[in-house]
Amino acid sequence: MLLKDKVAVVTGGAGLNGLGFASARMMAAHGAKVVILDLAQADPAGAAARLGAEHLGVVADVTNKSSCEQAAKAILAKFGRIDILLNNAGITQPRKTLDITEADYDAVLDVSLRGTLLASQAVLPAMLAQKSGSIICISSVSAQRGGGILGGPHYSAAKAGVLGLARAMAREYGGNGIRVNCLTPGLIATDINKGKIPESRKAGILEQIPLARIGDPDDVAGCVVFLASDLSGYCTGITLDVNGGMLIH
Repeated sequence: MLLKDKVAVVTGGAGLNGLGFASARMMAAHGAKVVILDLAQADPAGAAARLGAEHLGVVADVTNKSSCEQAAKAILAKFGRIDILLNNAGITQPRKTLDITEADYDAVLDVSLRGTLLASQAVLPAMLAQKSGSIICISSVSAQRGGGILGGPHYSAAKAGVLGLARAMAREYGGNGIRVNCLTPGLIATDINKGKIPESRKAGILEQIPLARIGDPDDVAGCVVFLASDLSGYCTGITLDVNGGMLIH
């Protein structure tokens, strides 16, 4: 029970086949009280109920500061503390550089990058009061290699921004007992890419992955639990690759 009595918040965690829900499920299995934040149409309360009655679902929009702050207040009213934040919320779009519209750019940057900042700002006061906390940010291998399999350049830029933001927060808050780290998943079998990779491309993609398989959400969830727990107590500002070796160079 690596996370016994911890309160863990997961943004964008209501999708049952996503990284957020897989991480929520594994953190709950390790003893955490989990709060799933997501948009109303995603039904965060329903997702939380699947984890058990002691968990909580809260409707929140990570692109809206007031919404994030109200969510944090609701969590503190229920549990009295916030120990872990998983900044998971994000969207992607398959665009070429010249095809990216201003609306495309705003949509992707707002959720992935602004959302990471606003959710972190919402929980940091509680973590500062406790003098402890772990913030985990989901970036992407596309931020490191200049593009992934599906996301456009604006997605790579957003996820690279997450890396820089997390490192800066790690420097700022390390002295307060708050750790901030990133995960960079490669190609993971979630709904975000389901049915979008033609069979004709899969063989070529697998050739780039030394472990010769597409990742499973639980591959990422295990790393989330590690960074959330005291096992990683001397890790802050790190980028942990979860891509089957795709980034070996």
